[in-house]
Amino acid sequence: MTTTLKSRLQDDLTAAIKARDELRSSTLRLTLTAIQKEEVAGTTARELSDAEVEKIIAREAKKRREAAEAFAQGGRPEQAERERVEGEVLAEYLPKPLTDEELDALVAEAVAEAAAGGAEGPKAMGAVMKIVNPKIAGRAEGGRVAAAVKRRLAG
Repeated sequence: MTTTLKSRLQDDLTAAIKARDELRSSTLRLTLTAIQKEEVAGTTARELSDAEVEKIIAREAKKRREAAEAFAQGGRPEQAERERVEGEVLAEYLPKPLTDEELDALVAEAVAEAAAGGAEGPKAMGAVMKIVNPKIAGRAEGGRVAAAVKRRLAG
């Protein structure tokens, strides 16, 4: 039984190949390769869950963002643009990122929950992160979440 997300990637790859969309097909091909590598990485091959597939897509998208920045700084705008567009292709398969307001609201809830459990002030960072991370699940980068938690705890 294939995951819905993985089969969607495969179907979209087939469509991109038929449409001769080189950029889209190469981006999806590389992502599917990363997924397949992960499936055979352990001692036994296995199907990945949608959540696991999503993590791989997020990792691949982050690589594209970082590469785009590096190429831009290195004075290679064509490569930077290609990496940026590849990142946009992958973003279509990820949950919509949280706005600052949504992130702050989730962090505020988590801080209140941690405080109810006795964790307060800067020392509560770990407790708050443990509560907030599952609620965010790939919709905001770790650094952004940590910064929001620090701001809230410094209050």
